[in-house]
Amino acid sequence: MPSVMPSSSAVAVRKEVADRLRELCRDAGFNGRELALRAGWHPSKSSRIINALTSPSDEDIRTWCRLCGAEEESADLIAATRSAESMYVEWRRLQRTGLTRLQNSYVPLFERTRVFRVYSSSLVPGFLQSRGYATALLSAITRFHGTPDDVADAVDARLARSRIVREGGRRFALLVEESVLRHRIGDAGVMRGQLDDLLAATALPAVSLGIVPAGAEREVWPLETFSLYDGEQVEVETLTASLTVTRPREVAHYLDAFEKLSGTAVYGDRARELIASAADSIG
Repeated sequence: MPSVMPSSSAVAVRKEVADRLRELCRDAGFNGRELALRAGWHPSKSSRIINALTSPSDEDIRTWCRLCGAEEESADLIAATRSAESMYVEWRRLQRTGLTRLQNSYVPLFERTRVFRVYSSSLVPGFLQSRGYATALLSAITRFHGTPDDVADAVDARLARSRIVREGGRRFALLVEESVLRHRIGDAGVMRGQLDDLLAATALPAVSLGIVPAGAEREVWPLETFSLYDGEQVEVETLTASLTVTRPREVAHYLDAFEKLSGTAVYGDRARELIASAADSIG
């Protein structure tokens, strides 16, 4: 669960951008008013920007960074500004009309992505969920959030969306903590079916399934579930919201974490042994 409310987070990011622009100005040896004159702006424009009263446009940021001799900063600041208002999207708002619309909303992103990297510390990644597992999970989400019950349609949408794993032209690097194999979602039969599907998935040519063993010595602690799309966008899931990260430096941190977690994971026969062990433990 995020430590602050979504709206507060957006305000904090806007202020962070404003503070950084002020610092760039100071480091360049002039104040906001002087920068406005150099940019050909009304003096009040720079004042509004550095006081976080007005969000700068992409071009405003490029101009600001160029005049301050810090053009390398513009990409991160632009990405931060773009995501400030939408960085947290509350699940309740997304799910207001049920879960089917939410499942379908990801289709354009999935269609344009060629390399998927998914890390999950709690659940089987959606791409590999069986019908029974997805039904049990989405039913629990519907009950918890009190949203309209369209689980059957939502499951159909999720499974239809997941067919891209078998269509070719994309790569899927999927990492799960070993505990995911033992978290009971649905009844014993559902979990056995899901684990059987995971075993089968290890043979899919487009899929690399890694499992981080519970007793492994690790560089990176268990993290929140996140998905990386072509190394350009990250979606982070919390209990109440979805967080979209596009700032290059932050995306780079997630890529680094994913690589370190990948180095801790086991694959192939060793991964299949862990899946089989979890299946054997089901009562």
